Order: sequence, then C-alpha cells, then structure tokens
Amino acid sequence: MAQDDAFKKLVSHCKEYGFIYQSSEIYDGLSAVYDYGPYGSLLKNNIKEYWWKSMVQMHENIVGIDAAIFMHPKTWKASGHVDAFNDPLVDNKDSKKRFRADVLIEDYMSKIEAKMDKEVEKAKSRFGDSFDEAMFRQTNPRVVANMEKFTEAKNRLAKAMTDGDMADLKAMIEEYGITDPDTGSKNWTEVRQFNLMFNTQLGNIAGEEGKLYLRPETAQGIFVNFLNVQKTTRQKIPFGIAQIGKAFRNEIVARQFIFRMREFEQMEMQYFIKPGTQKDWYEFWKESRLKWHLALGQLDENLRFHDHDNLAHYADAAVDIQFQFPFGFKELEGIHSRTDFDLSAHQELSGKKLQFFDPGTNESYVPYVIETSIGLDRMFLATISQALVEEEVEGTDNSREVLKLHPALAPIKCAVLPLKRNDDQLTGKAREVFNLLKTSFNCQYDDNGSIGKLYRRQDAIGTPFCLTIDFETLENNTVTIRDRDTLVQERVAIDQLDQIIRDRVDMSNLLKAL
Repeated sequence: MAQDDAFKKLVSHCKEYGFIYQSSEIYDGLSAVYDYGPYGSLLKNNIKEYWWKSMVQMHENIVGIDAAIFMHPKTWKASGHVDAFNDPLVDNKDSKKRFRADVLIEDYMSKIEAKMDKEVEKAKSRFGDSFDEAMFRQTNPRVVANMEKFTEAKNRLAKAMTDGDMADLKAMIEEYGITDPDTGSKNWTEVRQFNLMFNTQLGNIAGEEGKLYLRPETAQGIFVNFLNVQKTTRQKIPFGIAQIGKAFRNEIVARQFIFRMREFEQMEMQYFIKPGTQKDWYEFWKESRLKWHLALGQLDENLRFHDHDNLAHYADAAVDIQFQFPFGFKELEGIHSRTDFDLSAHQELSGKKLQFFDPGTNESYVPYVIETSIGLDRMFLATISQALVEEEVEGTDNSREVLKLHPALAPIKCAVLPLKRNDDQLTGKAREVFNLLKTSFNCQYDDNGSIGKLYRRQDAIGTPFCLTIDFETLENNTVTIRDRDTLVQERVAIDQLDQIIRDRVDMSNLLKAL
C-alpha cells in the first residue's frame, strides 16, 4: 500500500472507531487541533502511565511535578524563546499557502534519500545473499552522486539554520527547484522569521507589562522549580524531574494529522548532573530511551538515531529518536545535553541562586542537564501506526482490520459478548461476568450484533481478549476466551478470568522489560 493511502486509512480508522476527532468539527473544524475520543483518551492515558511509571516509579532519584501553563513572562526572556524561538516561513504566491522553509528542504533531501534506498533495494533483489550494501553505496555511480547532493544540502541547511541566514534558505529552495507540494508552483516569497509563541494578557492590564505566554515547552517549569524540588525531596546530584503537560506553538505548517499540532502534550524529564559528566549520561539516556520504545514491541527497523546537524543555542549534543511514520522517518523523541544554559540564564535574570551544594566536596555549582523529551501525541501516532494491520483470517476468505497494541496499552482490556442478545439468561450471565471484571479492568459489554461482527469491532479497537457467554456457560460456569492476535479460543472458568487477563495486560510486564 502506498504511503499516502496507508496514512489516509490510519486517519480514517482513528475517526471511525472513536480515537481522534477534528476539534470543533460541527463548525468545519479548527486547523491542527484535535480531540481524543473515548478509545483515544484511554490509549493516551495508558501511554502516559507507562512513561510516568518508567521514569518516576522505576527510578528512586527521579521525581515528578505538574507546573502551571502560565509562567512569569521573564521566564521566556531568560530561556531565549522571546528572542529566538522562530521558524523560517515562506509563502507560495500562487497557492497562497505557507510553509516552513527548512521542512521544504528536508523533504527535498528525503526524496534524494529515497532514490538511494530504491537503488539499494533493486540491487538486493538482483544479487541476493551475496549483496554487499556498504560496498554498493560506496561504488554505485547513481548512489554516490545522490549522496553528494544529499550531503551538500544537509551541510548547507545546517549552516543556514545556525546562522539564521534566510537569504540562503531562499536560494536553496530556488536552486534545488523545490515546488509547492500541492500545486507544483515555484513562485516563492522571501523567507522570514516567525515567532511561534501564543500570547495573551494578564487580567485587564494591557501592553507589554501585562503580556503572558502560553508555554511553548514544559521544561522551563522544571528549571524554575529546580531548587524547590531538590530541597523538599532532599535529592542529591544526579537526580531528575519529570513532567507531563500541555504546550502550545503557533506552527506555520501544522499538517500530517496529530504529528504537528498547535496544542500538544509533552513528556519531559530533566536530569541534573555534575558538569563534566554530561557525555556519559547523554549516552546512558540515549540507550535507555530506545529500550523504552523497543519494550512496546516496536520494530528495530522503524526506529533510528539521528544526530542534530545544527544544535540549539543551549545544547552541546543532541539526537533524535526517529520513527518511520506512514509519511517517512520523523522525530519522535529528543535527547539533549543542555549544559547549564537554562539554570544559569534564570539565575542571572532573576538574581536568585540556582546552584547545588555538594556537602561531600564542599562546593556549589550550577548543574548541567540531560533532557529527554517526547511528544505524547507523536507517541500516540507512532503506536497506532505500527499496531494497525490488515490481515487474512487463516482458514477463511475473510480479512480483518486489527489494532495489535501491546495489551498494557490497549484501551479496552476485555469485551464480554453474549452469544445471543435476545436470550435473557445469556445476557444476564454476561452482565454478571462484566460486573465481576469491571472493577479490575476497562471492560466493555456489547450485544449489538452477531458474534462475528462483535469480534471484528473489538479487533479494530485493539481489545486483547473477547469473552463469549454461551449456553455452555450456563451449565458449567465457563466462557470462551479469544486471543486478539492468535485467534486461539479456550474454555476458561469464570473465577480464573481476572488472573488470566491480569497476567497479560498488567503494566508491570512492560516495566520488567526495562
């Protein structure tokens, strides 16, 4: 299936089965803002629980906070967001559409990369087991030529972004023949900077003195609370502060469904360390975070590290964990070595010391920071992208659409289904089983359709287990339990259901894998 078709199918599935809706849809929607439906909100909460427990519960030296969205406006001056939180914007004069100049160039580079990969795949199928991919990439004329083009564009983009050189970004767009993706037009405006922060007013105070910002990231709430947390929890370096919360960015181009939105949620952890140890901790958290993703069953080939070509002003090292979304490899999580920039900047502007006193060495210092930052909405999209498959049902001519989520993340853990809806004994017994299990798990009772259709609906929302209440249930107090992935059905005593389901869906299964 083509990438565009696969992505459209994914978006359609999310709407049809109650995972994600367009915000304010009855008013034709609000661009790049989405609502999570009944199953989407449950899946999202389960992802948050997995992240929070893996960070806070599993580490005795990491604690959590929940900082306010509104912060003193000087916070954003110190952090650099007021002066430097910009994206390069370019408009197409014919289509009247607005784009990020750097994303247009990155998409051009992705096309070059795709050409190289296509050549490699053709050669693999031609030469079979004897194929040496590394040698082929170094010697094939077409691959070598494309690699030179890719490298030149990559280095030039990194320099232009670091230098804030809008003129060279425009020159690259023109020299590379980059067109409007929708219309093919090459009629571009000049590239200019665009600040991404939303602002509002404090009470009835107008002007700069009353200006407040919707936070563009959650990290600053952690930094300004560094000493509060350290003292009240009696933490010693190294230690971390974790937070899950909403952030807001006035994105120029907010497309690709929930991948890039104006209102989104972040899961961030700032790890405070002694200066000089950042390289070791940076490598530690890189591997730790990759392991977190792999524990969910994500495929190795869908994840990769991508080092930043142009570092943010606060970082001395940065890498993305990229995921292969239906529209290509894109950033899922960032690991950044932020040095002491944030604490030092807040210390200077506030006039308050933000230092750690080490009683062992009798010295005070501003800690360095390693950050792990993952977009919850992107994680949701990555999770559902990999989980959604269409497959043939063995032994039949039928196919099914099934969401193969890790059982710990599944919105509904089990569905209780009476074989017949118009039989009071069956529905009564089914209600009894449902009531027995609902205190332990998110369960669903459904008698609205034939048993085959009920199975298919539960497959589509990712329910790991379906429990069928039939006439044998009335005789011996057993049910048929159906496994979503294997389709194996077994007879199980009702009093064993709680433990059987718990063994598969408990979040501790994921945490133990870490």
